[in-house]
Amino acid sequence: MDLDDLSKSGIRRIADYSPYLDQLAGLAQQMGLRQRSNLTHVESCLRRHWALGQNSILSWAPLDKSILILVVPHYAIAEYTSKKEGERRPRVSPQFITELISGDRKLTISQMQKVAQLLEIEPKTIPLREPLAGSEVETQIIEKMIRKYGINYVPSRAVTLFDIVGFSLLTPFEQMTQLNSLSYSLNSAHAKLLEQDVNLDFARSSSGDGFYIWNRDEGLEANVTLYHFMHIVLADNAIAKIKSTSKAVPELRACFHVGSCYEFHQAEGLNPTTHDFIVGDVTIELARMIDAALPGQILVGDFMADIEVVADNGDVSTVPNVDAVTFLQRAQGDLKQLSGMVLSGDRVTAIKCYLTGEKMGDGVFNIRRLVIKDKHGLSRVAFNAKVNIYREEAQPILLGIQDKKLPAPAET
Repeated sequence: MDLDDLSKSGIRRIADYSPYLDQLAGLAQQMGLRQRSNLTHVESCLRRHWALGQNSILSWAPLDKSILILVVPHYAIAEYTSKKEGERRPRVSPQFITELISGDRKLTISQMQKVAQLLEIEPKTIPLREPLAGSEVETQIIEKMIRKYGINYVPSRAVTLFDIVGFSLLTPFEQMTQLNSLSYSLNSAHAKLLEQDVNLDFARSSSGDGFYIWNRDEGLEANVTLYHFMHIVLADNAIAKIKSTSKAVPELRACFHVGSCYEFHQAEGLNPTTHDFIVGDVTIELARMIDAALPGQILVGDFMADIEVVADNGDVSTVPNVDAVTFLQRAQGDLKQLSGMVLSGDRVTAIKCYLTGEKMGDGVFNIRRLVIKDKHGLSRVAFNAKVNIYREEAQPILLGIQDKKLPAPAET
């Protein structure tokens, strides 16, 4: 299906303010013209109910020739979990609201009625031009529409933060060129991963001095992929810095962490922004860690995440809540898929990533736990990471700081 066909079918009209439909354009070929037109109508109705961000859409449920949606004022989500004067407890528990804005938003009619009664709201009806087909692609698109017009909670998402060292001391022109250089490294790293058949649906949000980066895909593989993406970005930046004779290329420091966050879209003109934003425990931890990071340093947070274990018979099982050290050992095992990547004209032969520590003897090293204390007096644990990228006909790219060069006050 070419662009003209997409335009005639109506799917491109949705894509103008729904970039995820561009990503699903290939899948949309499975839909007929009426079905695509139906989705255009649903998107238009959702946008009206959203009302420039005045409301948030929580859930949806399909009917024969319509769909039901739960719409609440944007401030109501917080009010539901707050006690009103004279009440002993809030109307609903914070856990209930969290579950409602997590994962799939599709409810059964029975579930929709129960939630509406609990929240004391009436579901809104969106009449359809024809009944939903009920296909997986159609449901996936509606789910993405609903999430775009609401707040989404993700219990475990990997996020990395790239920070430009000394950014505030640069001239405005230098700030612009360094942000542009970092942006290019992000795009270049993304392209190199795609060349290796490593999929990454990455999103970015400005931190002022750099970018928060996350993978819109969720799960173990998505988190591991983002960790390796950080390596390639730093390598691309390091190569560019070696070649540059000006201040156009930034000196970076970076942090990686896994934690919970909320995702949302702000209003931009008459539509939601095409870019999503995140805020939550994971971004707070990253901001505190980056303040303590040295120029060129890579810090990894002390997080808990799930990993997959493959048994001898090939069965795959998920082990929940493993620590950061175990997670990164799992990530090291996936680096072979990046062998053969070309960086600055030289083919990569091996990549080694590890957490640093003191030498214990017989070639064995421990892993040092660094205690970081922020301006509020709160402490957190982080690990110092090193990444060595070996190339066929060039010097290896050594990223991060050696453990012996860390200042003594950072130690436990």
